[in-house]
Amino acid sequence: MVVLKGFLIGLSIAAPVGPIGVLCIRRTLTDGRLAGLVTGLGAASADAVYGSMAAFGLTLVTGFLVAQENILRIVGGFFLLYLGIRTFLSHPSNEPASAERNGLPGAYLSTFFLTLTNPLTILSFAAIFAGLGLATEERGLLAAILLVVGVFLGSASWWLFLSGAVSLFRNRFDLRAMTWVNRISGSIIFGFGVAAFLI
Repeated sequence: MVVLKGFLIGLSIAAPVGPIGVLCIRRTLTDGRLAGLVTGLGAASADAVYGSMAAFGLTLVTGFLVAQENILRIVGGFFLLYLGIRTFLSHPSNEPASAERNGLPGAYLSTFFLTLTNPLTILSFAAIFAGLGLATEERGLLAAILLVVGVFLGSASWWLFLSGAVSLFRNRFDLRAMTWVNRISGSIIFGFGVAAFLI
């Protein structure tokens, strides 16, 4: 039951399409299903970090991160701007498998960093845990660990589904289409970066 609660929380946090979703779709199309999945797993790992803060009652750490909301938004915003420009200007490759192998650590770390610097992720976890009464619920160490595992599995399941679904259409995209995928996704990611400074 505890794992299921965590699973649903992780799924609900991951499912809304944002900059990570766009990145996952774009990397799946350009570099393959594994690259898209690893991109999502970076976000799932960050979700598990914030889930553990909520599950273990680390209110001091959570409070500190919420207090640094503006700094985190600026850092994350600049990174999104950089990523958007880089994506827009990148050229599709005829050898995605090579790019896929070499880029997996970067794909993971970039989304892990982006998710950690997103204040909305912190606030979303705080709101969901409070709304479900989990913030004040007394739980043992095992229950807290199972809740965090559930959060990770829920988030990871979404990224597995998304990368798998998008990969079904990958072979229909030629180099010209992939150029447009890069331009459109780069523009969207850049837009999320601009929005980070305006919200």
